Amino acid sequence: MQLPRALGSDGRDLERPPGPDGLPLVGTQLSFLRDPYGFMTGISQEYGDIACWEDPGGLTYQLNHPDLIEQVLVTNNEHYIKGERFQSILRPVTGNGILNSEGAVWRRNRHLIQPAFHPGRIQEYATMMTDFTLEAVEDWADGETLSFHEEMSSLTLVIVARALFGVGIEDHVDTVGAALEEFMLASETLSNYALPPWVPTPSRRRIERAREQLDVLIYDIIETRKTEPTDHGVISQLLEVTDEQGEGLSDEQIRDEVVTLLLAGHETTALAMTFTAYLLSKHPRAEQQLVAELEAVLDGEPPTMADLGDLTYTEQVVKESMRLYPPVPGIVREPVKPDIIDGYEIPPGATIRMHQWVVHRDGRWYDDPLAFDPGRWTDEMESELPKLAYFPFAAGPRRCIGDRFAMLEARLLLATIYQRYHLELVPGTDLDLLATITARPTHEVPMVVHERER
Repeated sequence: MQLPRALGSDGRDLERPPGPDGLPLVGTQLSFLRDPYGFMTGISQEYGDIACWEDPGGLTYQLNHPDLIEQVLVTNNEHYIKGERFQSILRPVTGNGILNSEGAVWRRNRHLIQPAFHPGRIQEYATMMTDFTLEAVEDWADGETLSFHEEMSSLTLVIVARALFGVGIEDHVDTVGAALEEFMLASETLSNYALPPWVPTPSRRRIERAREQLDVLIYDIIETRKTEPTDHGVISQLLEVTDEQGEGLSDEQIRDEVVTLLLAGHETTALAMTFTAYLLSKHPRAEQQLVAELEAVLDGEPPTMADLGDLTYTEQVVKESMRLYPPVPGIVREPVKPDIIDGYEIPPGATIRMHQWVVHRDGRWYDDPLAFDPGRWTDEMESELPKLAYFPFAAGPRRCIGDRFAMLEARLLLATIYQRYHLELVPGTDLDLLATITARPTHEVPMVVHERER
C-alpha cells in the first residue's frame, strides 16, 4: 500500500515509503507479536529496502539495506537517539545505564566503563573464562540431559560478575538469573508497548518484583566495593568518579550500570552459545571439522588466549551462528531532527527499526543465506560484504561496548566444551524464539551430553 503524502520540513509534498496496513488502536503490533521474525522478514520481502507504517506510537520505518542502516547508526548517528519507546521497556530494570542513557550521562559513563573492555584487560579474562567453564562441565555426567540455555546463562553470569566487578555471585546465580529471566519475559508482552507506563499491568508488577530481587544483591556488591576497594573493576571506577562540583555518582547511578552490564554481559553470550550448540547438533560435519581443529591445535590442553589465532574454524562457527541467529535481532532509533533516507524525509519522533535477523539472511549478501556454512567466512568474503551486512554488535558510537569480551568468551567456551563433549539435541526439539530485547528460545533447549574419549 502507499501511505498518505506528508509535508516535508520545507513545505514540500513528500511521499512516504510503502508499508503494511495496521489495525485500529494497535497498528501492526499484534501481527508482530504473533510472528515477529516472519513479520520483519515479510516487510523486507514485500516492500524492499525501506518501509513505513502507522503504529499507536506514531510512524515506524523499517530499514532493510546495509547502506541505509549505516547512515542511521554511523554516518548521521548524531541525528538519532534510542528513543522513549525503547527506553521505557528497559528503564524499569536497567534504569539509566549505558544501554539506555543518552547525551552527557552516556558519554561520561561509557568513558568510565571502557577501561574494563580494553584489549589488554580482556586478555586477563581469558584464563578465568576457561577455568570457570572447566569447573562447570566437570559436573556434567555422560548421558545426562541438560537445559543448555539455562546452563550457559548461569556460566556467563558468573564470568561477567567476576571479570567486570571482581565479585563472586555463585551462591546468587539462581536469584539473579530468575530475576533477569522474569524481566526479559515480561518485557515481551503487548501491554508494555500499548499502555502508558503508569498502568500497573501484571507484567509490570513482575518486572517490579524482579528489580527488587536484583537490588538486594547489587547494593550489597556496591557496599562491598566501598569497604574493599580494588585497583580495577567497573564498580571501583564508578565509585571514584566525581563531577565538576566534586560530587560522586549516587549508589542508584552505579546500580544502573551494574545491572545493565550483568544483563547485557551474560544474556547475549549465553544465547550465542545456545544457538551455536543447536546448529552444530543439526550439522554433524561442521561439528566434526570443529573438533578436528580443536584436537590439532590444542592437543588435549585447555584453550588459551594464545591459541585463538590458530582456531580459525572455531571463530567461523561463532560468526556464522550469530549471522543466522543474532542474539539481538533488531535495533531501534528515533530521529531528533529530520533526516533524508533513500530519498524520503524521516521526521523527528518516528521509530526506525533495523533488524539483524533480516539483513543477515538476505540473499543479496549471502549465498544460500539460510544454510549454516561456517566456511563462508573467508577474508575474501568479508572484504566483499557491505559494511553493515553483518552487525551482530550494532555499529557506530553505540556499538556494544563488550563486543571483544563476548567474542573472546564465545570462542573459549565453545572450544572448552566441544573439546570434551558431543552435544546431542533431544529429538523433536524446535527452536521457537520470543521477541524480547534479545532473541530468546520460547522453550528450553535440551541437550544430551556425551563425553569424548581422551
